[in-house]
Amino acid sequence: MIIGMGARRGVSSQEVLDAIETALDLTGRNISDVQFLASAKLKENEAGLHEAAKELGIEIRFIDHDELNNFDAPSRSQATRFGLKGVAEPSALALSDNNKLILRKKAYGRVTIAIAE
Repeated sequence: MIIGMGARRGVSSQEVLDAIETALDLTGRNISDVQFLASAKLKENEAGLHEAAKELGIEIRFIDHDELNNFDAPSRSQATRFGLKGVAEPSALALSDNNKLILRKKAYGRVTIAIAE
């Protein structure tokens, strides 16, 4: 299972952790089911994402924008202003084995989460 994430600039690790926990609760899944966290390259300098991944002990991967745009995000995204079809959903799909979203993107405050398997 892959958790794709979008986040506002300056997001805290606690905001990220809370969003992940809430999203997992919605799906009835556990953090132990998560293989990777994923986001767009434009988020690779967000300390809150790195700190949350470190606290969870899960590798975070930042996906190249060209690769993200290979996936059609089923939900509308503000990422279009950066030339992206989306962040959370395409990031999750890019690393998933089945290319299937089990949770379409949901915003939790300043963090957006999508989950794919």
